[in-house]
Order: sequence, then structure tokens, then C-alpha cells
Amino acid sequence: MSEHNYLIKIPLEGATEAMSLFGPRDAFLKVIEAQTSAKLVLRGDQLNIKGDEESCKRLEELFTTLLSLVRQGYQLSERDVLYADRLSRRGLTKELLDLFQEDVGITQKGKSIVAKTLGQKHYTTAIRRSDIVFGIGPAGTGKTFLAVVMAVMALKQQSVKRIVLTRPAVEAGENLGFLPGDLQEKVDPYLRPLYDSLYTMLGAEQVGKMLERGLLEIAPLAYMRGRTLEDSFVILDEAQNTTPEQMKMFLTRLGFGSKMVVTGDVTQVDLPRGKESGLKEAERILLTVPEIRFIYLGQEDVVRHTLVQKIIKAYELSEA
Repeated sequence: MSEHNYLIKIPLEGATEAMSLFGPRDAFLKVIEAQTSAKLVLRGDQLNIKGDEESCKRLEELFTTLLSLVRQGYQLSERDVLYADRLSRRGLTKELLDLFQEDVGITQKGKSIVAKTLGQKHYTTAIRRSDIVFGIGPAGTGKTFLAVVMAVMALKQQSVKRIVLTRPAVEAGENLGFLPGDLQEKVDPYLRPLYDSLYTMLGAEQVGKMLERGLLEIAPLAYMRGRTLEDSFVILDEAQNTTPEQMKMFLTRLGFGSKMVVTGDVTQVDLPRGKESGLKEAERILLTVPEIRFIYLGQEDVVRHTLVQKIIKAYELSEA
């Protein structure tokens, strides 16, 4: 057998399993094959992997792991398969089994939410274990959504008495003063991503009831001044648009029995030119405080359309 004629056969249990593993029209199979010199051929109920020994053994471990997830009822997406392939190249294929087996939360419709990447798993683990966590990374990495999921689960488990969600009302190229309505109506668009995450977890009707009962508060950052937030799960979103003064004010609101999660993307600061971001300053000042965790998410943690990863990478290369 020549170096490039190594052959591994993986048996499958019927067409339904093959469809789940390889995707519609074998889309997942083609995605992986595009990343390797090995040949992947589906013959009946068997996958044949042919190529050099190292590539074949890596792909065998990859498909065996993916097959195990399928047999446990997990529904693979193209993004999952691409991420699994990248992990396998780092020798971390087995991490997938732990990653997708632990639920972070349950949506209003009963759908399980799991961490989709190792970065997200580190993030949710840090939130469980630490009172203050900073989640820093680009758009689409699940920073805000996972924080809201963890907050809702903490409230359901009665480890906190309420949820407080806030973000700075900073204009991203638009003028707040020209928006119609009173102050609350002006700032609501800035809080919309927080509402969207809550609706996914609780539904619009339940969110409305919780707001009325005071179990849930959604407000601009300016409303936090002069308060002490006890027995609360507090999330500061878009923290890159806080000033240093605002960030210090927010962090010092922490009361007994509370958790804080601060999320932001330091590459998308909308503050006036020359004004330092409170998130960047907090990172510099607090990085050595052991009780405060900083979790960094990257383009490999993006869980939106696969093109979003490519867009972020292209911008990173351009800025470098």
C-alpha cells in the first residue's frame, strides 16, 4: 500500500444516519473534503476515506466523533462540522463530545442551548464560577445571548432575585436627538438586542410580566448611577462604548449575592474621537485581579453565517 493509498472504512446505519452526518446533498462531506487532500467516498452505508495515513486517521477520529453526536440525537450544522474539522487539526476532536453534551439553558419553546465552541464553553463556565466576567470579542460570538441565557437560568434556579440589563446609549453614526418619541422611546432601539435574547428565552408575554413585577429591568447605563444591585444578575452590553467613568460607576454597583457580566467588542468603539473606552481601561487595570475573569472570544467562536467569520478575518487582516 503506497503512502497515499491508505484506506479506512466507517460503517453507517442506513440512509437517515448518513443524511444527518453528511448534510443535505452531502454538503458537510464536501466542506470537509475541500479542506483535505484525502478522498471521501460514500458507498451505500459506508464512508471510505483514502489518502495518506496521517490524514486518514485524523478524519476517522473526526467522523467517528461526529457520528457519536448524531447517534446521541444532536443535529449537526455546517458551522458545527467546520468547527469540528478545525479542532481535529489541533488534536482536540474529543473535546466536541464534552462541548455539545452540556445544556447551558432551555428556550421558551423547549429547545436546548449548548455552547457551540470551546471559547463559549470557557465563557459560560467562567460566568458560573465568578462574580464578575468580561466577555470580549467580535460580533456573532454569542457574548450577549449566552449572558442572557445564564441570567434567565440563574433566575429560574432562584440563585438571583432579578435580572438587570443595561447598555450605553451611544450613537453609532446617528444622532439620538433626532429619533422620535420621549427618552424611553429614544433609547429602546439601543436595547433591542437585549429584548430579542429575552424573547427567545422567555417569550414576549413573559418578558412583559417580569418587567411589571420588577423581576426584570432593562435600562440605559445612566440609570445605574447611585444604586447598589444586590441579589441580581447584571449584564452590561456594548461595554466598549462606556467611558472610563461610566465603567467604574457600573462595576462599583456590585452588591451581595450578585453577578456581573460585561460584554463588548474593542474593535467597534463608537465614542467620540480621542475618548478612551472604559472597557479597554478596565481590561488594563483589572486584568491582574484574580476574582475577575476576562474571556476572549475570536472569529473561530462566531456562530452566525459562515461568511461572518470570513468578513471578520478580512477586516482583521486589513487592520493589521
